[in-house]
Amino acid sequence: MPFHPTPLAGLWIFEPCVFEDERGYFFESFNQRLFAEHLGQEIVFVQDNQSKSTYGVIRGLHFQRGQYAQAKLVRVLSGRVLDVALDIRPDSPTFGQHFAIELSAENRLQVFIPRGFAHGFAVLSPTAEFFYKCDNFYAPQHEGGIYYADPQLKINWKIPLQDQIVSIKDKQQPLFASIINQL
Repeated sequence: MPFHPTPLAGLWIFEPCVFEDERGYFFESFNQRLFAEHLGQEIVFVQDNQSKSTYGVIRGLHFQRGQYAQAKLVRVLSGRVLDVALDIRPDSPTFGQHFAIELSAENRLQVFIPRGFAHGFAVLSPTAEFFYKCDNFYAPQHEGGIYYADPQLKINWKIPLQDQIVSIKDKQQPLFASIINQL
């Protein structure tokens, strides 16, 4: 089966079946019927996003609130990243816990992140192209963030402090403990 569970309910690693030969390779990166059968619900993606970043870039932790929350299917087209999903569902037994996995063009792993998670990634290779599908449109007035280096979260981004490249916006995000009542 191409779906592998993680310790966080609803968060799945998707390992596509890759067909390789002397010409190269082929795989289905998404199949709506397969995902619906496995997840028990139909996922309708409405927006695709792609970014390119250099080594040391950390993006996150980002989320959208309420009816604007987004489920995502994330993968790497080139390079390597450390992908991080943080459970921010107040009623979840894993609330406040995170899961991290290395995604790369070589391993072709993808992560399905359900609504109710904050998400971020760190670039581990000289450059990386990151791609993700969203089941809801970007709504800037409903976006939220959590400080990526919050000591309470204990996320090891695998980038030395002196090499971290983080936007001013992400450096100014609030600590997790200060937003718990807003989730």
